[in-house]
Parts: sequence; C-alpha cells; structure tokens
Amino acid sequence: MDYSLFTVTLLIGTGFIAGIINTLAGGGSNLTLPALMVMGMPADIANATNRVGVLLQSISATFGFKKAKKLDNVDILPVLIPSILGGVIGAFCASYAPETWLKPLLLTAMISMTLVMIIRPKLIAPPEGTIPFKVSEKPSAWIVLFLAGIYSGFVQAGVGFVLIAALAGTLRYDLVRTNALKVVCVLGPTVLALIVFIWNDQILWVPGLLLACGTVLGSTLAVKMAIKANPNHLKWFLFIMTVCGSAAALIS
Repeated sequence: MDYSLFTVTLLIGTGFIAGIINTLAGGGSNLTLPALMVMGMPADIANATNRVGVLLQSISATFGFKKAKKLDNVDILPVLIPSILGGVIGAFCASYAPETWLKPLLLTAMISMTLVMIIRPKLIAPPEGTIPFKVSEKPSAWIVLFLAGIYSGFVQAGVGFVLIAALAGTLRYDLVRTNALKVVCVLGPTVLALIVFIWNDQILWVPGLLLACGTVLGSTLAVKMAIKANPNHLKWFLFIMTVCGSAAALIS
C-alpha cells in the first residue's frame, strides 16, 4: 500500500471534510470510501476500513455535544438499543453479502431523504419549541431506528440521513439535538461492525487511522458550528448535503 505524502494528505484532508459533513448532516462516507478505493482497496475492505474513522469521529462528537449540554442521558439508551440490535444484523450482512447491494441501498436512502426535504421539510426540521416524543410514545420510531441500525452496520454511507429522519421526523427533536443523538446512534452499530470486520480481517489499520485523524478534527469543529449555527442554516446545509449525496450515489 502506497503511503506517499499525497495519499496521507488525501486521507486526512478527506477525513476532515467528512467529519464535518457527518456530524452536521450525513453522507461523509461518499468522500472517504472513494478516497480509500483510490488507494487500491476493494469495496468491501474500504467499507470496513472506513469504520475506524467513523468510530473515532462519533466518539469525539458525542463528547463535544455532551460537554455543550446538548445530549441528555435520558435520551440515549432508548434510541441506542434499536440501533445496536439492527447494527448486529447489518454488520453480518456487510461482511457476507454481495457488494452489488451497497449502491442501491445508499441511493434509496439519499433520494428518499431529498424528496422528504422538498415535499415535507417540517418533518426533518421541526418548528422551534416543538416538544419531542419519547421512543415509547412512538413505536414507529423504534422500527425506523432499528432499520437505520441495519443500514449503519451494513454500509454506513448516508446513514446520518436515515437517523435524522427518525429522530427529527418521528420524534421531533430539533436539528442540534438530533445531530447529537445521531452520532450516538452511529457509535453503537459501528462498534459492532468493527468487531465483525476485525474478526474477518477486513480492516487496513494504517489508512483507517490516518482517515480518523481527519474525521476527529472535523467532528470537533462541526460540534461547535452546530451549537452556534442558526437552525435555518443547519436545515439548508442538510438539504445541500442530501442533494450532493444523492448525486454522488447516482454517478458513482
């Protein structure tokens, strides 16, 4: 594997941008997966190696939101359980299923999210002052989070959009708290996926850790941006990232 100055810079720089995108919206893996494959990795190895950056980025963002008091302990476990249960299934699917399944799933998630934001934008960005529901009050949210966990364990790319649909669309959290809970939901399935990928010897650690250096820096900056940003600006950023993610999935 080539570790020239170009590839090291590519991985860290791409990871940095992806860390910002993943923390504020989703779809950062549309950048990191191609960057890993540019180095000659097959899609399944790139998919596995990418999770190293996602894991460390999620840990960094979780601590950032927690420190800013945007992440309440009472909210974590109810949304984490269905995500983890789904993640177990998704991780095994990712390790053994045909690579041809990855793109249709990613494309479906991206385009669905784009259509929802165009047709029913208030589903994704609830009005200020909206009181969120508990998971126990919305069984449909448990189902969506479970499916998001499967998707997260399987492919990761674009899972942020699925989780935003569940947390903001179903449970009515504002976008800042949605992003905070989203990174927690990503964290659980990612740990499980990594265990499966490590067991099957599918991770290349050096490029994975180089990527993680960038994603951690990006997520740290993104948490500060999310807390200070105007909710309307966050909504438009999310919309633009969704459209870009859909376009990237279509042409890749």
